[in-house]
Amino acid sequence: MNLDYSLLIPEYLLAALAAVVIALGLYDTRRARTYLPYVSAGGLAAILVVSLFYINKGPLDFAGLVQIDNYTTFFRVLFIGITAVVCLASAHFVRDRLRHAGEYYGLLILSTIGAIYMAAGRELITAYIAMELLSFSLYVLVSFAKMDAKSNEGGMKYMLLGAFSSALFLYGLSLIYGVAGSTSYADINAALSNGVGDFGIAMLMGLVLIIAGIGFKVSAVPFHMWAPDAYEGAPLPITAYLSAASKAAGVALLLRLFTEAFLPVLSDWRWMIAALAAASMTLGNLVAIQQHNIKRLLAYSSIGQAGFMLMGIAALSEMAASTLVLHLTGYVITNLAAFVVVIAFYNASGKDEIADYRGLAERAPFLALSLTVALFSLAGMPLFAGFATKFLLFQAVAKEGLLWLAALAVVNSLISLYYYLLVIKQMYVGETEEKVRLRVPAGVNAVIVALVIGVFVVGLYPQPLFKATDNAVHAVFPTTAAKQAHDTGSSPSESPLPGR
Repeated sequence: MNLDYSLLIPEYLLAALAAVVIALGLYDTRRARTYLPYVSAGGLAAILVVSLFYINKGPLDFAGLVQIDNYTTFFRVLFIGITAVVCLASAHFVRDRLRHAGEYYGLLILSTIGAIYMAAGRELITAYIAMELLSFSLYVLVSFAKMDAKSNEGGMKYMLLGAFSSALFLYGLSLIYGVAGSTSYADINAALSNGVGDFGIAMLMGLVLIIAGIGFKVSAVPFHMWAPDAYEGAPLPITAYLSAASKAAGVALLLRLFTEAFLPVLSDWRWMIAALAAASMTLGNLVAIQQHNIKRLLAYSSIGQAGFMLMGIAALSEMAASTLVLHLTGYVITNLAAFVVVIAFYNASGKDEIADYRGLAERAPFLALSLTVALFSLAGMPLFAGFATKFLLFQAVAKEGLLWLAALAVVNSLISLYYYLLVIKQMYVGETEEKVRLRVPAGVNAVIVALVIGVFVVGLYPQPLFKATDNAVHAVFPTTAAKQAHDTGSSPSESPLPGR
């Protein structure tokens, strides 16, 4: 058993940073809301640099629980970067509208540890504990605006449904353990490859429950009911964090789990993931058309985006997995760009209805242009990140025989363009009586500029990022025996599930 604690240095540093931030918030309650976002972001930037030293180090496992490889390193960098951006975007919002800044930023940083271990875990109990660390932090953060009834309502719904989904995941875990005799991904893979006799129904039920539990985290239909209310009620920076970090963590867990543990029975669960993908992208995009609140619109947009990401899990070839991580990264950059603009507009105006964006091109032309770029990217328009990443992902999914799913995704991308254009129409065509220009702090403008540049870089020159995602996915993709099972669409030996 490898107990090399140096493998976990970034997480130790994150825990220490969270403790320091909380202590500063308790010690200096008046001024903390002013400087804590920059202390948090600066500390996260330093930890991100430390995480880069683990590139091409491994694969090494810690106590058989956590795998340190390029996949873990990639998501370490991604999650830490997301949290740093959200901390900076929270600066003026927290200062003006929230109390207990130390706890706010401390919980954000602690939740990052849970997200990282969801990607790094190599056995089910570790993944479950990591998922709960992320979830419990988010339960508190969603309802952090204690005086806001919507925040309390959204937090309560999120917590109740989250507890239910965690119970489903845990029950599914117990069924998998009963069949395979282990919670280790490698041992589950070996058990499935060797056949599990008459326990096929138990294995199938375990898979269904685990998919349901993780489906909640990525807000996939029909496990999406919490998303619109939580997105609308949560403090705006937390809505941004939910849409980026929570979804990315769920996808990272799904990808490692299904490549390392459940690939031998690919044909038995592929239809479930494909059905979830089709339902999520269709319902999310259709219902988004009816929304009047920008946060609810982006909530249903994220549900549709979850459907696009689940296509990569359903295809599950090495190319599909690589393009999935590429698309996930492009989505995170784009969605953060959209939300930072929405946060800046809300800080300046106190409004979050789509109709309130009328005439924004006159009052804040840079905000209007940046939001337009982000929305066009989410829709998959050329020149932007969404086009390049969706094109590669849809192509990889079609090559795996899921042409119908790729075609449905193209149709849904066109539907999404319609409701994104409705927002753009308000900004550039709509007229408003308010002519006062909105003032946006220079720091927020700098964050928006960096994210918009990222959208164009990924859209116009995705090759470096694609190499990074390919290198990351190669670390978790299965052995030759499992690849052979994938190519044939069945396990190398007796199928563990009935009807095969």
